[in-house]
Amino acid sequence: MEAAAVAPLGQPRAIGEVRLSVRNGPRGTAIAGLRQSGAFKAVFPRVTGAGSVPPLEAVLVNTAGGITGGDRFSCSLQAEAGSHLRLTTQAAERAYRAQPGETGRVANRLTVAAGARLDWLPQETILFEGCRLERSLVAELAPGARLLLVEPLVFGRALMGESLHAARFRDRIEIRREGVPLYLDALRFEGDVAAQLARPAVAEGAGALASLVLVAPDAAAHLAPLRAILPAMGGASLLAEDVLALRLLAPDSYHLRKVLIPVLSRLTQALPRSWMT
Repeated sequence: MEAAAVAPLGQPRAIGEVRLSVRNGPRGTAIAGLRQSGAFKAVFPRVTGAGSVPPLEAVLVNTAGGITGGDRFSCSLQAEAGSHLRLTTQAAERAYRAQPGETGRVANRLTVAAGARLDWLPQETILFEGCRLERSLVAELAPGARLLLVEPLVFGRALMGESLHAARFRDRIEIRREGVPLYLDALRFEGDVAAQLARPAVAEGAGALASLVLVAPDAAAHLAPLRAILPAMGGASLLAEDVLALRLLAPDSYHLRKVLIPVLSRLTQALPRSWMT
């Protein structure tokens, strides 16, 4: 009797989801609802010294240790009226080599009510050779809502001599207020990413970048001070009186942080502790 053929087992995939809503309570911002599953978790460190009423800080933790092809992660945040939520990550996210034909996907959704503030402050996403990652972020704002958003991105670890010659990364950010677009941005790199970054009209050889958006009534007041901080490979503009957009290029993650931390420190009461370690 012939033995029956055994189909090879597929590589295990990481799946994770975090859904968090916060409300304004008598002692400041508090958790209204929390659901987390799989390889995605949120922890809530105690925040002190960040003003008379500190925000609620949430730290996302990817227990899978990174993202590869076939992985699925999602995060949904809702800040109710009068609340202040500040989100960051435990460490830099890593997008690792994917198997042929497989793509990792991350979907984030932010909802901010009138009078609420949400600070989306993840640490860097580091792309590795052979990675395939598609990521999206959609933010829905009510009139009077505040949003500070930053997405730092690193194209290989410069100190390790890494560069990307076969990788794929797609990213899309949408910020809307009552359905009206305030900020729409998309990045797409595929194939020899290092060669694309070397082009003067793309990044002129930069190995890291950050995109930042501030939606707040005092956005215009930050424009001149931020421009004074930025190097030649950075720029900031007002898209509207209350919408400021900033893009920063740097040779590597060290030089990116060297500029980005002062920028974020100006726009926040206090940076999350994970950013400073």
